[in-house]
Amino acid sequence: MSDSTLKRLCEILAKRCPETIDLLTAVTEAEFDEAFAPWLAQAIHGLETNSKNFAALGETGLVAALAMGLRMPGLTVIQEGNSNGHVDLTVSLDHSHPQLFSLGEAKVYDGPELHKKGLAQLMERYMTGREAQCLMLSFVQKKDIAGIAKKLRDDLDESLPSSQQGKSAAMPAKWAFKTTHKHSSGDLRSVAHYSCNLFNPVVGASSTSEA
Repeated sequence: MSDSTLKRLCEILAKRCPETIDLLTAVTEAEFDEAFAPWLAQAIHGLETNSKNFAALGETGLVAALAMGLRMPGLTVIQEGNSNGHVDLTVSLDHSHPQLFSLGEAKVYDGPELHKKGLAQLMERYMTGREAQCLMLSFVQKKDIAGIAKKLRDDLDESLPSSQQGKSAAMPAKWAFKTTHKHSSGDLRSVAHYSCNLFNPVVGASSTSEA
């Protein structure tokens, strides 16, 4: 490929899919975290707009659907990969050095205690300390996701699970926040908590918001 053709290709990619360029050219954890966030938000939005189609799926099926939405050339997405156990989601940037990757644990939301159980699995079992920002995903099938996300955040800030260091921080995505934890490696590691609105007025007609 000639230099002019390569330059033209880069110009087209930068114009049509700048988020792809940012992700594939990330060289630090911070760049990877920032570039991956809109890609993840887009995949979550895809789940939300198809909530009726995915109503019959459980946690494993929802993770599978999310994984399909995340896949792209240059980004490897693995379900149930091994990292001291079977972690729900592993996302890694191909051919990166140092290696840039993130782990994700997902739960169908059923209260803060289940969420904290998943967080403990992620922080105390799956994570080695080499990861970029990792993920806790809540598939919320109840109404009032805004109230649920706030209650969850307040609970974590009060109980400080898995050696959480101080209060959580807001994130640009809706119903999302970030916590920082002291990992067994001795390093501080961050976890991004995302809530996905899968409430279906028909399927969930008898559901109520989290008490």
